[in-house]
Amino acid sequence: MAKNDDKKMTVEEAGRKGGEATSKNHDKEFYQEIGRKGGEATSENHDKEFYQEIGRKGGEATSENHDKEFYQEIGEKGGEARSKQRDND
Repeated sequence: MAKNDDKKMTVEEAGRKGGEATSKNHDKEFYQEIGRKGGEATSENHDKEFYQEIGRKGGEATSENHDKEFYQEIGEKGGEARSKQRDND
């Protein structure tokens, strides 16, 4: 990575190095726990409308990037998974 003229690390480079060091020191459970905590904090700070809006935006972005076959495939996979789940109940 390129360095600034005064030989200091860029913010991007520092972030990358920090992320690599963190990933070496922590396991999957660590990331699941911080994800859970972040989700809880987000839910305390936002209301139903926030989640509706990000869901709508995500759906629009997905529909712009995928075609009919994509939706058929994920529908098929979901149906198969649900069928297996019912068989195990």
